[in-house]
Amino acid sequence: MSDELLRFVSGPTPYSSWWLWLAVSLSIILIAWYAAVFVFTMPGRRIAGLPVIGAARGELAKRRSIRAVRAIGTRHRAGELGAVPAAAAISRELRAFLQAATGTRAEYMQLDAIAAGELASAAPVLTDLTDAQFNADSVVDVGAAADSAEELIHSWS
Repeated sequence: MSDELLRFVSGPTPYSSWWLWLAVSLSIILIAWYAAVFVFTMPGRRIAGLPVIGAARGELAKRRSIRAVRAIGTRHRAGELGAVPAAAAISRELRAFLQAATGTRAEYMQLDAIAAGELASAAPVLTDLTDAQFNADSVVDVGAAADSAEELIHSWS
């Protein structure tokens, strides 16, 4: 083999630069995804201080809770759900919303503690729901209580 053919021998071809930019872009997207998951799953009080994210999270919690309470009320009015299970489901959903909106562990609080604290405006609705759930002689209209819970969630700030 002659030496004049050696000029055609070269090393491996280098990678294209777009592979580097693709790797950097995917890394940034992955980091942003983990940050978003972390921020949106934080308890209510810590995230409420963030201006845009806190407001967006609060609105999403409101919409989800209103939709759930409305569905429970509709099922109760249609006769698919009795008064006791409907009252329990609405109470559970309302307490979950209050916990998501304020960070207060409303799911585990008694009515006296709710009435004495920052969640006092929710106490009358929760009292009606508790009465409908645990009092066999209750005269509380669960459909009206569902409407009250929906209005409370809608007006919560």
